Amino acid sequence: MIHLFTAPTPNGHKVSIALEELGLPYTVNVVNILKGDQFQPEFLKISPNNRIPAIVDEDGPDGPIHLFESGAILLYLAERYPDRGNRLLPEDAHGRYTAIQWLMWQMGGFGPMLGQAHHFRRYAPETLPYAIERYTKEAGRLYGVLDRRLAEAEYLAGTYSIADIACWPWARAISWQGQEMDDFPNVKRWYLQIKEREAVRVGIAKPEAFDVPMDAEAKRVLFGIGGKG
Repeated sequence: MIHLFTAPTPNGHKVSIALEELGLPYTVNVVNILKGDQFQPEFLKISPNNRIPAIVDEDGPDGPIHLFESGAILLYLAERYPDRGNRLLPEDAHGRYTAIQWLMWQMGGFGPMLGQAHHFRRYAPETLPYAIERYTKEAGRLYGVLDRRLAEAEYLAGTYSIADIACWPWARAISWQGQEMDDFPNVKRWYLQIKEREAVRVGIAKPEAFDVPMDAEAKRVLFGIGGKG
Protein backbone atom coordinates (compact mmCIF):
# COMPACT_ATOMS: atom_id res chain seq x y z
CA MET A 1 0.00 0.00 0.00
CA ILE A 2 1.17 3.50 -0.86
CA HIS A 3 0.15 6.47 1.28
CA LEU A 4 -0.01 9.74 -0.67
CA PHE A 5 0.21 13.05 1.18
CA THR A 6 -1.04 15.71 -1.18
CA ALA A 7 -3.06 18.81 -2.01
CA PRO A 8 -4.98 19.89 -5.14
CA THR A 9 -2.03 21.55 -6.89
CA PRO A 10 -0.15 20.75 -10.12
CA ASN A 11 2.63 19.02 -8.21
CA GLY A 12 0.17 17.05 -6.15
CA HIS A 13 -1.78 15.96 -9.20
CA LYS A 14 1.34 14.56 -10.86
CA VAL A 15 1.55 11.78 -8.31
CA SER A 16 -2.14 10.90 -8.09
CA ILE A 17 -2.22 10.67 -11.90
CA ALA A 18 0.83 8.38 -11.92
CA LEU A 19 -0.66 6.16 -9.23
CA GLU A 20 -3.87 5.87 -11.22
CA GLU A 21 -1.97 5.12 -14.44
CA LEU A 22 -0.10 2.33 -12.66
CA GLY A 23 -3.22 0.95 -11.04
CA LEU A 24 -1.59 0.92 -7.61
CA PRO A 25 -3.60 0.85 -4.38
CA TYR A 26 -3.09 4.03 -2.37
CA THR A 27 -4.59 6.16 0.32
CA VAL A 28 -5.05 9.92 0.02
CA ASN A 29 -3.98 12.00 3.00
CA VAL A 30 -4.97 15.63 2.50
CA VAL A 31 -2.40 18.22 3.54
CA ASN A 32 -4.25 21.52 3.80
CA ILE A 33 -1.47 23.88 2.79
CA LEU A 34 -3.73 26.92 3.31
CA LYS A 35 -4.12 26.08 6.99
CA GLY A 36 -0.50 25.10 7.65
CA ASP A 37 -0.74 21.30 7.75
CA GLN A 38 2.59 21.16 5.92
CA PHE A 39 4.36 22.45 9.02
CA GLN A 40 3.08 19.73 11.33
CA PRO A 41 5.83 17.56 12.84
CA GLU A 42 4.24 14.35 11.53
CA PHE A 43 4.36 15.63 7.95
CA LEU A 44 7.87 17.04 8.28
CA LYS A 45 9.13 13.55 9.13
CA ILE A 46 8.10 12.54 5.62
CA SER A 47 8.71 15.80 3.77
CA PRO A 48 11.38 17.87 5.55
CA ASN A 49 11.03 20.67 2.99
CA ASN A 50 7.39 21.16 4.12
CA ARG A 51 6.08 20.75 0.59
CA ILE A 52 3.61 18.37 -1.01
CA PRO A 53 3.47 15.79 -2.46
CA ALA A 54 5.10 13.01 -0.46
CA ILE A 55 4.56 9.28 -0.29
CA VAL A 56 5.17 6.38 2.03
CA ASP A 57 5.44 3.07 0.18
CA GLU A 58 5.05 0.19 2.60
CA ASP A 59 6.42 -2.15 -0.07
CA GLY A 60 9.65 -0.33 -0.80
CA PRO A 61 12.65 -2.26 -2.13
CA ASP A 62 14.21 -2.63 1.33
CA GLY A 63 11.15 -2.06 3.47
CA PRO A 64 8.97 1.06 3.83
CA ILE A 65 10.32 4.13 2.04
CA HIS A 66 9.46 7.82 2.45
CA LEU A 67 9.85 10.13 -0.54
CA PHE A 68 9.26 13.81 -1.17
CA GLU A 69 9.73 15.92 -4.36
CA SER A 70 7.27 15.10 -7.13
CA GLY A 71 9.93 14.34 -9.75
CA ALA A 72 11.70 11.86 -7.48
CA ILE A 73 8.36 10.22 -6.68
CA LEU A 74 7.44 9.87 -10.36
CA LEU A 75 10.80 8.33 -11.18
CA TYR A 76 10.55 5.95 -8.22
CA LEU A 77 7.05 4.79 -9.12
CA ALA A 78 7.92 4.24 -12.78
CA GLU A 79 11.05 2.24 -11.91
CA ARG A 80 9.64 0.35 -8.95
CA TYR A 81 6.42 -0.72 -10.69
CA PRO A 82 7.25 -1.02 -14.42
CA ASP A 83 4.79 -3.86 -15.01
CA ARG A 84 1.76 -2.40 -13.25
CA GLY A 85 -0.84 -0.69 -15.41
CA ASN A 86 0.74 1.56 -18.02
CA ARG A 87 4.53 1.62 -18.37
CA LEU A 88 5.60 5.17 -17.55
CA LEU A 89 9.26 4.96 -18.60
CA PRO A 90 10.34 3.64 -22.00
CA GLU A 91 12.30 0.40 -21.88
CA ASP A 92 14.99 1.45 -24.37
CA ALA A 93 17.87 3.61 -23.14
CA HIS A 94 17.23 6.46 -25.58
CA GLY A 95 13.55 6.72 -24.66
CA ARG A 96 14.30 6.40 -20.96
CA TYR A 97 16.79 9.25 -20.89
CA THR A 98 14.61 11.37 -23.15
CA ALA A 99 11.83 11.03 -20.58
CA ILE A 100 14.18 11.82 -17.72
CA GLN A 101 15.58 14.93 -19.40
CA TRP A 102 12.08 16.33 -19.96
CA LEU A 103 11.18 15.46 -16.39
CA MET A 104 14.22 17.45 -15.23
CA TRP A 105 13.20 20.29 -17.57
CA GLN A 106 9.84 20.44 -15.89
CA MET A 107 11.28 20.31 -12.38
CA GLY A 108 13.96 22.91 -13.09
CA GLY A 109 12.05 25.36 -15.27
CA PHE A 110 8.53 24.71 -16.48
CA GLY A 111 7.06 24.25 -13.00
CA PRO A 112 9.04 26.88 -11.05
CA MET A 113 8.73 29.62 -13.69
CA LEU A 114 5.03 29.01 -14.23
CA GLY A 115 4.59 29.00 -10.47
CA GLN A 116 6.21 32.44 -10.30
CA ALA A 117 3.87 33.65 -13.03
CA HIS A 118 0.93 32.40 -10.96
CA HIS A 119 2.24 34.18 -7.89
CA PHE A 120 2.96 37.60 -9.34
CA ARG A 121 -0.09 37.66 -11.62
CA ARG A 122 -2.61 36.44 -9.00
CA TYR A 123 -1.36 36.40 -5.42
CA ALA A 124 1.30 39.03 -4.81
CA PRO A 125 0.17 41.70 -2.31
CA GLU A 126 1.13 44.47 -4.73
CA THR A 127 1.35 44.77 -8.51
CA LEU A 128 4.96 44.46 -9.65
CA PRO A 129 5.11 45.11 -13.42
CA TYR A 130 8.72 43.95 -13.76
CA ALA A 131 8.03 40.59 -12.11
CA ILE A 132 4.79 40.08 -14.05
CA GLU A 133 6.52 40.81 -17.37
CA ARG A 134 9.55 38.70 -16.48
CA TYR A 135 7.65 35.55 -15.59
CA THR A 136 4.91 35.94 -18.20
CA LYS A 137 7.54 36.15 -20.94
CA GLU A 138 9.44 33.20 -19.52
CA ALA A 139 6.25 31.16 -19.41
CA GLY A 140 5.68 31.95 -23.07
CA ARG A 141 9.25 30.95 -23.92
CA LEU A 142 8.87 27.62 -22.11
CA TYR A 143 5.58 26.87 -23.85
CA GLY A 144 7.40 27.53 -27.10
CA VAL A 145 10.03 24.94 -26.15
CA LEU A 146 7.27 22.46 -25.30
CA ASP A 147 5.40 23.20 -28.52
CA ARG A 148 8.47 22.62 -30.69
CA ARG A 149 9.15 19.27 -29.02
CA LEU A 150 5.55 18.19 -29.48
CA ALA A 151 5.71 19.15 -33.17
CA GLU A 152 8.15 16.28 -33.66
CA ALA A 153 6.78 13.71 -31.20
CA GLU A 154 3.34 12.66 -29.98
CA TYR A 155 4.56 12.76 -26.38
CA LEU A 156 7.68 14.22 -24.78
CA ALA A 157 9.59 10.93 -24.78
CA GLY A 158 7.89 9.62 -27.90
CA THR A 159 5.52 7.49 -25.85
CA TYR A 160 3.43 8.63 -22.88
CA SER A 161 5.61 8.81 -19.77
CA ILE A 162 6.29 10.49 -16.46
CA ALA A 163 7.57 13.50 -18.43
CA ASP A 164 4.06 14.18 -19.75
CA ILE A 165 2.55 13.53 -16.32
CA ALA A 166 4.95 16.09 -14.82
CA CYS A 167 4.16 18.83 -17.33
CA TRP A 168 0.45 18.36 -18.02
CA PRO A 169 -1.01 19.59 -14.69
CA TRP A 170 0.84 22.88 -15.05
CA ALA A 171 -0.63 23.44 -18.52
CA ARG A 172 -4.14 23.24 -17.05
CA ALA A 173 -3.63 26.76 -15.70
CA ILE A 174 -2.16 28.27 -18.88
CA SER A 175 -4.40 31.35 -18.65
CA TRP A 176 -3.04 32.05 -15.16
CA GLN A 177 0.38 32.34 -16.80
CA GLY A 178 -0.79 34.96 -19.30
CA GLN A 179 -0.78 32.56 -22.26
CA GLU A 180 -3.33 31.29 -24.78
CA MET A 181 -3.48 27.58 -25.63
CA ASP A 182 -4.34 28.39 -29.25
CA ASP A 183 -0.92 30.04 -29.63
CA PHE A 184 0.70 26.63 -29.10
CA PRO A 185 -1.15 24.18 -31.38
CA ASN A 186 1.04 21.18 -30.60
CA VAL A 187 0.69 21.76 -26.87
CA LYS A 188 -3.07 22.04 -27.36
CA ARG A 189 -3.24 18.71 -29.22
CA TRP A 190 -1.13 17.01 -26.51
CA TYR A 191 -3.06 18.62 -23.67
CA LEU A 192 -6.48 17.58 -24.98
CA GLN A 193 -5.26 14.06 -25.75
CA ILE A 194 -3.98 13.53 -22.21
CA LYS A 195 -7.07 15.15 -20.69
CA GLU A 196 -9.18 12.27 -22.02
CA ARG A 197 -7.22 9.57 -20.19
CA GLU A 198 -9.29 7.92 -17.45
CA ALA A 199 -6.35 7.90 -15.01
CA VAL A 200 -5.91 11.65 -15.54
CA ARG A 201 -9.59 12.40 -14.92
CA VAL A 202 -9.51 10.39 -11.71
CA GLY A 203 -6.10 11.66 -10.60
CA ILE A 204 -6.93 15.36 -10.80
CA ALA A 205 -10.04 14.80 -8.69
CA LYS A 206 -7.90 13.71 -5.72
CA PRO A 207 -8.11 15.43 -3.38
CA GLU A 208 -10.99 17.81 -3.81
CA ALA A 209 -10.25 21.54 -3.72
CA PHE A 210 -10.02 23.14 -0.29
CA ASP A 211 -13.03 25.07 0.91
CA VAL A 212 -10.76 27.77 2.30
CA PRO A 213 -10.67 31.34 0.94
CA MET A 214 -7.32 32.68 -0.28
CA ASP A 215 -7.47 35.49 2.26
CA ALA A 216 -4.62 37.31 3.99
CA GLU A 217 -4.16 34.51 6.53
CA ALA A 218 -4.01 31.83 3.84
CA LYS A 219 -1.43 33.88 1.91
CA ARG A 220 0.61 34.31 5.10
CA VAL A 221 0.62 30.56 5.66
CA LEU A 222 1.33 29.64 2.04
CA PHE A 223 3.71 32.39 0.96
CA GLY A 224 4.93 33.95 4.19
CA ILE A 225 3.30 37.22 3.16
CA GLY A 226 2.66 39.61 6.01
CA GLY A 227 4.36 37.58 8.70
CA LYS A 228 6.74 34.77 9.49
CA GLY A 229 6.51 31.91 6.94
